[in-house]
Amino acid sequence: MLPEIERSNIPDSSDTLIARLSLIERKIDSLSGIAGVTKSEEIDLRELWWMMWEGKFVVVVTTAVFAVLAVFYALSLPNIYHSEALLASAEDKSSGGFGALSGQFGGLADLAGVDLGGGGGQVALAIEVMRSRKFIRQFIAKHELLVPLMAGGGWNSDADVLVIDSAVYDEKTSRWVADDDVPASKAAPSNQKAHRVFSALLSVSQDSKTALVTIGFDFYSPTLAKQWVDWLVEDINAEIRDRDVEEARRSIDYLTAQLAKTSISDMQSVFYELIEQQTKTIMFANARSEYVFKTVDDAIVPERKSKPSRALIVVYGILFGGMLSLLFVIVRYFVRREVASVVD
Repeated sequence: MLPEIERSNIPDSSDTLIARLSLIERKIDSLSGIAGVTKSEEIDLRELWWMMWEGKFVVVVTTAVFAVLAVFYALSLPNIYHSEALLASAEDKSSGGFGALSGQFGGLADLAGVDLGGGGGQVALAIEVMRSRKFIRQFIAKHELLVPLMAGGGWNSDADVLVIDSAVYDEKTSRWVADDDVPASKAAPSNQKAHRVFSALLSVSQDSKTALVTIGFDFYSPTLAKQWVDWLVEDINAEIRDRDVEEARRSIDYLTAQLAKTSISDMQSVFYELIEQQTKTIMFANARSEYVFKTVDDAIVPERKSKPSRALIVVYGILFGGMLSLLFVIVRYFVRREVASVVD
């Protein structure tokens, strides 16, 4: 027999073997659990696919219903036509004289409140004026556009006339139709509402590279869309021209008053020069109709509608119906599975 001390230093091989077998057994159990989950998941996926196939009738019918509804909705929408004009800045042929005079007497002119600018910022000003509430309100009133703008509901292509919605405006009595809770005296659309509707139909943009300006308008009638674009170009030119003429006249009145107050010959010469340039401004403005914008490409009566895109509406309807029906089938599958698990 070995001594007791020597026996304690010898490792117990049976204990080591048992520990290793236990570790292997745990790993096998772990792998078996993973395989079981995977198998369960495969069964669930197959069952889910079967449920979707079983619900194909729901998917087909729902998608078809949404497709039909989308077709009816698309056909109920009236055609919208877009007309636009391409404009360029009308160059001021007298800008050279104004520029030289501005460099010579610019400080004095600023003190006197006289504008000697060559009109470099007139295009930006005209664009903002065209979008303003005041200009749009005056434009609608001047051309009597409130009824076609607010009550228009379509276009009769055979007669080339705008169709007025009788639920909004009664053409026989020439009165606006009021809702039940609105007094007849307040049935007419407000200026703010007319401005919102008009602004939504109007598009004004300037190309950053060419500086060309595009004025467009969307409306039921292609004829009116073209006509209103023409009127917009005419009226904005007239508006800016009238502003400049009025400002020049006020400047002349002021300069004339200052001229009478001074006896210094040099100052009198300056005032005479300024008065002369303001007089040229008035003459130039009254001599040219295209004061701010010069037409590059006239607006035309469009032959094709710009919107709505009925085919796209139908496609969206089909996609929405298909996704909604698939969602219903999947939710129904999970609900049934939960109910079955509770019963079991």
